[in-house]
Amino acid sequence: MIVVILGAIMSVLDTTIVNVALDDLSKDLNSSLDSIQWVVTGYMLALAAVIPVTGWAARRFGSRRLYLIALVAFTIGSALCGLAWSAGSLVAFRVLQGIGGGMLMPIGQMVLVKAAGPRNLPRVMAAIGVPIILAPVFGPTIGGLLLEHAGWQWIFLVNVPVGILAVTAALKLLPHDSPEEAGQLDAIGLALVATGLVGVTYGLAETGSAGSLTDASVVVPLLAGLALITAFVLRALRIPAPLLDVRLYKNKAFAAASLTTFCLGAALFGAMILMPLYFQTVRGEDAVATGLLLMPQGIGAAVAMRLSATFTERFGAGVTALIGGTITIFATIPFVLIGGGTSYWLIGAAMVVRGLGIGLSMMPAMTAAFAVLRPDQVNHATPQLNVLQRVGGSVGTAILSVVLSNHLTSAATGAGGAPSADALAGAFGTTYWWVMGVTVLALAPTALLAIVERRARKEGRVAAADEDVLADAALVEAAA
Repeated sequence: MIVVILGAIMSVLDTTIVNVALDDLSKDLNSSLDSIQWVVTGYMLALAAVIPVTGWAARRFGSRRLYLIALVAFTIGSALCGLAWSAGSLVAFRVLQGIGGGMLMPIGQMVLVKAAGPRNLPRVMAAIGVPIILAPVFGPTIGGLLLEHAGWQWIFLVNVPVGILAVTAALKLLPHDSPEEAGQLDAIGLALVATGLVGVTYGLAETGSAGSLTDASVVVPLLAGLALITAFVLRALRIPAPLLDVRLYKNKAFAAASLTTFCLGAALFGAMILMPLYFQTVRGEDAVATGLLLMPQGIGAAVAMRLSATFTERFGAGVTALIGGTITIFATIPFVLIGGGTSYWLIGAAMVVRGLGIGLSMMPAMTAAFAVLRPDQVNHATPQLNVLQRVGGSVGTAILSVVLSNHLTSAATGAGGAPSADALAGAFGTTYWWVMGVTVLALAPTALLAIVERRARKEGRVAAADEDVLADAALVEAAA
C-alpha cells in the first residue's frame, strides 16, 4: 500500500499541479498560452493511450517489474521537464512523464487487489482512494507554493526525490511475481482503443477553449474516438484473445459497478473545478489561499475514506456508495445558494460534508467491481475501470466548464460591463444545479449496484447453506 500510494500521489497530482503555472511557463518559454496548454493536454493524452496496454504488459513482464519501469519513466520524465529549455521539449518530456504516470495507477491496483484478497479489499481500496480524491484538491496549492517560492521548474523536480523513494521502497516491499503466458500482443486492438481514447480525451479537453460542446474541434475528435472504441469492442467480442476482455460486463455486478464508477467520476471530479474558480474569480483569492480554503473538502474525504472500508464490510459497497451519493446531493444545496459574500465558515462546513459524501461513494464502487472477479480477470478489469473513471471525470469537467462559461458570459453581458460579485456567484450557483442533476443521475446505477450486490450476497448465502446441507448428509452417510 505504501509503494502504490506513493506512485498514485505522483501520477494524480501531476494532472492538476501544472495548471497554476501555465502563465509563467508561457512567459519564460516564449510561447503562446494555446501552445503551452499542450503541457497539460499532452500529459492527459499519454495517460489515456497507455492505460489499455497495462493488463497485457503486466502479464508479459510481471506486475512488479512493470511498476518499477513506470516509476523510473515517470521520475526521469519529471527531471527532464524541470530541465526543459523550450515549450516543445517540455511537451515531449511531459508525454514521457504521462506514459509512466498512466501505468502507475492501474498496475498498482493490480498488485494491491491480488495481494489483499477479498477479506482486505475494502481497506486497501479505501487507502488507494486517498490520493485519487485529495491530489486534485491540493495540487493547485502545492503548485502555487512552488511557483511563488522556487520557480516553475520545481513543480516537476519535486517528483524526483519522491520517485527515488518510491523506487527504493518498491524494490524492498513489492512482492515478487513471475511473468505469465500473455500471448501475442493484440496490436490492432491496441491501436484502435488507444487512438480512440486519445480522440475522446482530446475532444473533451477542447471544450475549455471552444466554450461549447458542439464546436467542431470538440465533436470531430470525440465522434472519431467513440467510433474507434466501438470498433475495438466489436472486434474484442469476436477474437479469442483481445487486448481487454470486454466479456467481463456479462457479469451484472461488474457491469453495474463499472457504470457507477463512470457516473460518479463525472459527478464528483467534474464539480472539483468549480470552487477553485469561485474563490479566485469571485472572491479574488490567490492559488495558495484557494488551496487552503479547499482543505475542508479534503479533510471530509479523508475521514470518509477510513469509514468507507468499515461501511463496505458491513453494508456492502453498493449501499455505501448510495449513502455517499445521497450525502453529496444534500451537501450541494448550500453551493446552489452561494453568493458573493457567503461566509467562509459556512462554505467550509458544507465542503466537509460534501467531502464525506465523495469519500463514501467513489472507491466502494471500484471495490464492488473487483470483489466479483477471479484473480486472472484483474489484469483485464483494472485498465477498464481506470479508463471509465478518468473519462467520466473528463465528461463531467467538460459539461460543467461549458455551463459555467456560458453563465459567466451572461452575467457579464447582463451587467453591461464588469459584473458584481453576486452576479458572478449566481453563475456558480446555477452551475451547481447541474452538479446536483449529474449526481442524481449517478445514483441510478449506484442503486442498481446495491440491488445486484444484495441479490448476489443472498444467492451466495443460499449456495453456502446448500453446501452445508450436502456436507452434513455426507457425514451422516459416512457414519452409517
